Amino acid sequence: MAAVRSRLHKSLLRICGHFRHKHGHISVTGASYHFDAFLGVGQVLFHIPKNQYHVLHRHQQSCCAADVQRSSPGHTTALHPNRPSSNRPQHDKIVHNPYKLVEEELGTLSQDIKREIVTDSSELAEIAGYYFDGKGKAFRPMIVLLMARACNIHNDAGNCVLPAQKKIAMITEMIHTASLVHDDVIDAADTRRNKSSINLVWGQKKAILAGDYILSIASMALARLRNEQVVSILSQVIEDLVRGEFMQLGSKEEENERFAHYLKKTFKKTASLLANSCKAVAVLGRCTEDITEVAYQYGRNIGIAFQLIDDLLDFVSCDQVMGKPTAADLKLGLATAPVLFAAQSYPELNAMIMRRFTHEGDVETARDMVAKSDGVEQTRLLAEQHSLEAIRQLRHLAKSEIQSSLSHIAEILLKRTK
Repeated sequence: MAAVRSRLHKSLLRICGHFRHKHGHISVTGASYHFDAFLGVGQVLFHIPKNQYHVLHRHQQSCCAADVQRSSPGHTTALHPNRPSSNRPQHDKIVHNPYKLVEEELGTLSQDIKREIVTDSSELAEIAGYYFDGKGKAFRPMIVLLMARACNIHNDAGNCVLPAQKKIAMITEMIHTASLVHDDVIDAADTRRNKSSINLVWGQKKAILAGDYILSIASMALARLRNEQVVSILSQVIEDLVRGEFMQLGSKEEENERFAHYLKKTFKKTASLLANSCKAVAVLGRCTEDITEVAYQYGRNIGIAFQLIDDLLDFVSCDQVMGKPTAADLKLGLATAPVLFAAQSYPELNAMIMRRFTHEGDVETARDMVAKSDGVEQTRLLAEQHSLEAIRQLRHLAKSEIQSSLSHIAEILLKRTK
């Protein structure tokens, strides 16, 4: 593991080191990585304190960030101050199911959305409500609801979710689902969530219109909150989604710029929604600017870690487990983190990346090279660093069962298989 961790460090230096002299606000030094240029000034991709190189400890098949060890023999360091230790009472070690903590709010989520998308057109209502069947993971609204409660507890406002904060969770799920509908049209996908995709059942034109309709209803629900700052925050998400999709359509000729391009695209397409939704509920909870930033950074790091795991699962999982086709990214001409890391060992991948794997045999060859390299493992390690950063941010929130659950989420998302 230490060897792979070292290779991750060296790969990132090779990929991003040229930014050190090109952009004064970027440093790739020791074990501290600051990629402000990728995601905007002041946004740290992840941070590891200098001279504290962490190696994530695995328990058999577990690859979570639950336990952290220093690379120097015989030394350990706590991940964050709330982590139970041997001299703490046993009951501190109990971690409750995060979904259970917001079960009441999540239980009505699908019905709340279906009430919002009521329309005179029965077909439009059927298409728009197709994915809101209560069978999805509801991962994003769960995090938003938990962050809302954590912020309210921090402000001594009670262990509850305000009605406006609950609306944000609903709007988050609607924006996410609308983006999936549009993604499936762009990607010509035929499955989603273990069933036929909307574009396959009703066609591309109606799928596009249904996605637009869901977004419009979400925007109306957002406007009814009558909070100008929150409207501005979540409007940024929609802009990021579109710009991220455009970024995905292109590629960088310069090899050293590809990883920066990939990370910025990942933020805009995936992490922006979680980051800004968490920020919105913090604003509605009347948090200080510092705590609002904590909520934003937690959501951003969770979002990036989630997508990195998604990208590596495209190489190690199967269609039946994922509920959607695997190796889909390569077939779509997309070079994700496992491929970009693998290209450090197999430079011939760079030509395939530029032609978007369009030549016969490119997809199979690229997948084989990723399998032979440590690209998947380095991608997992990068996801783990984002998980650790999300947990680090939680130190600034008041200790509570909710705060512990948010930390637990950052750990368990690394173990997901779909």
